[in-house]
Amino acid sequence: MASVDLREHIRYSAWASARLVEAAARLSHADLLRDHGTADRSVLGTLAHVYAADRLWLGRIENAPTAAFLDPEKDHQIGTLENEWPALLARWDTWIARQSDASIREPLTYRNLKGQEYSMPVWQIVLHVVNHGTHHRGQVAGFLRSMGHTPPPLDLIYFYRAD
Repeated sequence: MASVDLREHIRYSAWASARLVEAAARLSHADLLRDHGTADRSVLGTLAHVYAADRLWLGRIENAPTAAFLDPEKDHQIGTLENEWPALLARWDTWIARQSDASIREPLTYRNLKGQEYSMPVWQIVLHVVNHGTHHRGQVAGFLRSMGHTPPPLDLIYFYRAD
């Protein structure tokens, strides 16, 4: 794995998240909060979960973990996702721009939310973050379809074509 490849994946994740937040912002409040029976329940809940995970993992990578995984009052606001998530994703891009192929292979030791300690190469963590976001963005796209909306294309190939 090369740092340039991780940067492309981080850029993809930012692009896809921004597209979904834009689509979500056009929903009614009721549709944003409609319960779809998944762990994070709604469009807004699922997007807030991805945002919180992006923030948590960047804190771990920067060795500055956040106090809480999710701030339900703040994170479950479409305005927060529209205004603060892009800044967080820009921090990811700034972070990866400073990395080398050697630094991404270095292990990172962190504690999960249950306090269990793990150590793994940074590149694996970054790919996990991107994959996690992709999984949940797919859920949100399905929620949009189930409510009669057409989600924006989010496949990686569309990102490559847009570049």
